[in-house]
Amino acid sequence: MLGLGVAGVAAAPLLQRGVEAVAKKDPTGLSGVLPAGGGFRYYSVTASVPHKGERDYRLKVDGLVERPAAYTLAELRAEPQTRLVRDVQCVTGWRVPDTPFEGVRLARLLDAAGVRPAARAVRFTCFDGAYSESLTLEQARRKDVLVALRMQDKPLGHAHGGPARLYVAPMYFYKSAKWLSGITLTDEVRPGYWEERGYDVDAWVGRSNGRDDAPTV
Repeated sequence: MLGLGVAGVAAAPLLQRGVEAVAKKDPTGLSGVLPAGGGFRYYSVTASVPHKGERDYRLKVDGLVERPAAYTLAELRAEPQTRLVRDVQCVTGWRVPDTPFEGVRLARLLDAAGVRPAARAVRFTCFDGAYSESLTLEQARRKDVLVALRMQDKPLGHAHGGPARLYVAPMYFYKSAKWLSGITLTDEVRPGYWEERGYDVDAWVGRSNGRDDAPTV
């Protein structure tokens, strides 16, 4: 048994490299159920996702607002930044503790756009062309909901939804839409990609029940 344990430790780096190689070539996303990338598991609902960068990334804010906008990465970085350190919890069971995210509070972008009285919710769309998510307006205005530009104290990489993603700290990670491209104010909550397939619309982790009592740093 000891010999098998030593052999397993020795083989672990090879297994990890093999998993990462398979994940890069797997258009189904099924290899994402295997651990990779420091505890994270990668998911995509499309076979491929275009890369966006300084020159071609835009984040649109529209719908029931007075002042529609389209932010470049430079403009998002110029906004005041908030850093949160929380556990990332996936509804499928995996968890990455104490993960720093940094970005612009979503509430700040909503205030800049001038939310109309008829607005009740926010719909998020992504440049993969398929994924979407939603929050109530009250949820979207929480202090721990960001348009994240950095993760683990470095710029948000493509595999993690970069260059900008939604980060909803108190909810399961499927609410934190990757490759964020649109923020649209709506008159009602419109279920997102996974909610249309049976997931909860209100996806609070554990017993938080939406409490706004966790500190920010």
